[in-house]
Amino acid sequence: MGEAKRRKTLGLPPREKPIEFPKFDKESVQKKVRATLYKFPIIPFLFYGAAILILIVGVIYVAKFYKLI
Repeated sequence: MGEAKRRKTLGLPPREKPIEFPKFDKESVQKKVRATLYKFPIIPFLFYGAAILILIVGVIYVAKFYKLI
């Protein structure tokens, strides 16, 4: 008989397992990001360009929705 069945027959609640969160190493993440940005310096420009494009398309969509254009 397994422990779970034994606890159930004894009327005990299931055993609580401690939750272990993975360690977050901020310095290693920063090093990886910086290495990637040094390797591909165009990435920030692509992100900014995409953000501006999404903003412009959103403004046009809202303007058309409310028939401002």
